[in-house]
Amino acid sequence: MRRDYNVAIIPARGGSKSVPRKNIMPFCGRPLIAWSIEQAKRAHSIHDVYVTSDDLAILKVAIEYGAKGIIRPDEFATDEATSESALSHALNQIEQEVSLVAFIQATSPLRTPQDIDNAIYSLKNAGADSLFSMCKLDDYCIWMEKGGQLRSVNFDFQNRQRRQLREPSYLENGNIFVFKPEILRRYGNRLGGKIAMYEMPFWKSYEIDSPEDIEIVEYYFKKYVA
Repeated sequence: MRRDYNVAIIPARGGSKSVPRKNIMPFCGRPLIAWSIEQAKRAHSIHDVYVTSDDLAILKVAIEYGAKGIIRPDEFATDEATSESALSHALNQIEQEVSLVAFIQATSPLRTPQDIDNAIYSLKNAGADSLFSMCKLDDYCIWMEKGGQLRSVNFDFQNRQRRQLREPSYLENGNIFVFKPEILRRYGNRLGGKIAMYEMPFWKSYEIDSPEDIEIVEYYFKKYVA
């Protein structure tokens, strides 16, 4: 019987503009990316952790903390390049046949190794091909504007119901994605086939995209994760 080979892939581009060098900026005593590497390495269901980057300084830090480095070509590291292009390139560089990919982001450190394990278990238990982590938005009234007109999305503003009677909405929080490699190859997307969800508390949805985010993420990290 072939042994499963599950990997975590962490894309970490060097050209961040909102927070310069954010993937390796100091965060709670370590470079930011080190926390995601450690979480993936401590997950029982992950066999190897790969960091794909166009930046040699990021790859140096990643290797120091136990990840395997993949040099990402410049064409997959532009502002317009998708995460899927980086993931696809990384998979093509891994010599061993991969069973499942856990795609995690260095800028979303509010997770535990158990979250990664539970996400993979959730995918397998559901017989799914791909999965995204999420939180419930059962107390949020969402609107959108289209053609200059506002409309309610997840509720009827003309017939408001008590929160307990509303169908919940689900926020894809970007913390963890799990997929079979053939899904990415077939659809060019991290999600496809039968899609499952893994629920996380709302506070694990915060990520570092701007300088204002750092203090919020640091607060929750120190309180619940570190």
